[in-house]
Amino acid sequence: MGFVATFMMAIPAAFLAAGYYIGASTSKATPDDLQIAMHSELDAQRLRIEEASQNARENMDALALRLGNLQAHVIRLDALGSRLTSIAKLDKGEFDFSHPPAQGGPSEDTNGHQAKSMSVPDFLKALDSLSTQLEDRNQQLSVLEDMMMNRNLQAEVVPAGRPITRGWLSSYFGKRTDPFTGRRVHHSGIDFAGKLGSDVVAVAAGVITYAGRRSGYGNLVEINHGKGYSTRYGHNSEILVKVGQTIKKGEVISKMGTTGRSTGPHVHFEVMHNGRAVNPIKYIQASR
Repeated sequence: MGFVATFMMAIPAAFLAAGYYIGASTSKATPDDLQIAMHSELDAQRLRIEEASQNARENMDALALRLGNLQAHVIRLDALGSRLTSIAKLDKGEFDFSHPPAQGGPSEDTNGHQAKSMSVPDFLKALDSLSTQLEDRNQQLSVLEDMMMNRNLQAEVVPAGRPITRGWLSSYFGKRTDPFTGRRVHHSGIDFAGKLGSDVVAVAAGVITYAGRRSGYGNLVEINHGKGYSTRYGHNSEILVKVGQTIKKGEVISKMGTTGRSTGPHVHFEVMHNGRAVNPIKYIQASR
């Protein structure tokens, strides 16, 4: 842009100089000499104009390239901001990346000073500063996105909540009187009683590692959640999943039943950590 302004100012000066040169030479030069001098000066000015135009085009191309890079940065930041809004469950009306942020104010400052046009050096300096800021924000937001996604993934794979949508807790983890023998035995899970055929849901995301009959459990579903966690859901009337299937938290995996060693419709729920059965109660309460 600076080259264009210089070029526009140079043209009148060049013609004035040419006019002065020709005028000063008229007393001695012949018409042919004047014509040759005029053509020579015009050729020189034409060459200068072409050079100035080329420089202007090259500078505009460079600015256009910088502008394209900045636009790409903004697009990435908008997409990243939208993902973070969704991951963090923020108000989309407050963080709307499809529209520019609201701004405003009077056209003059409190002292009545009028705004001035930005000079070319100031414009280029502001462009460099903006480019650096966008790159920094992109890196910071990418780190934040990774942290939030890891946190959400952790929340998805760690067991939390009840394995039923309707029903009640009918037997705790630990020592209890066996309903069949009357002896004191260890109960490795928690029982939830309910209506026959009601939904049994996964308490965390994972992969189905067992889906079928097992002694004592009746129809059993077992899910591996990673990080040493797995869960078991026993006594189902119907199994709705297959081994190797990926399951999301809250997804229905079976129907409540009374198969196996059972006195009535319920789900026997176990939480295993590093291969050992642990009390599920703290994982059930973790979602509250």
